[in-house]
Amino acid sequence: MTRCAYCSGKNKVRSRVESDRGSPAINCTRAPRAESDRFKSTLTTLDAVGNTVSLTTAQIGKCGELLVQYRLLLLGIESAPMSTDTGVDLVAYSPRLAQAITIQIKTNLRAKPGGGKGKAALDWWVSASVPATLVALVDLSKERVWLFKREELIELAQQKPSGRLHLYMYEDPAVKTRIKDHFSHVHEFERFIISNRVSELFGI
Repeated sequence: MTRCAYCSGKNKVRSRVESDRGSPAINCTRAPRAESDRFKSTLTTLDAVGNTVSLTTAQIGKCGELLVQYRLLLLGIESAPMSTDTGVDLVAYSPRLAQAITIQIKTNLRAKPGGGKGKAALDWWVSASVPATLVALVDLSKERVWLFKREELIELAQQKPSGRLHLYMYEDPAVKTRIKDHFSHVHEFERFIISNRVSELFGI
């Protein structure tokens, strides 16, 4: 049995489950699943008056991209989307550093129960060979954006199967995990919130 960071092998292990980009990844039944593992074409959310709205995965991704652009613009950083899928979603320009900075964006609509029954967690899958300089991880439900350098994401990802990086954050700070000396909860990633990083990453 393959041991998992979520349960140290005490729960059943899902056989090779397709991740959000189709690459196989071994996770236990308690691990948060990628969006497309549970929602094949559409996901639902609520509008301002409580009506159910269905969003396709493409729409969710676009919402994430626009939210990152909005957050950057509020902080004085101009950015533009890429028209081709090369692993770079936005190119931002730092006038202080006088250079362009590439960003890949991964978006969650909301936190999901691990394995369908566990505690709510946000989770994202990113290629270990991500070509962008920065990776933005988005939670649309609370309009949160975390911004990581490529090397930071590689270090902080809790699972790294087959050239993939899997980073998750539990919403409940009381949730206990088997991983020692590793961030696993939303509050532990506070310093990576986009507004806390602009000075370091963009020289603003």
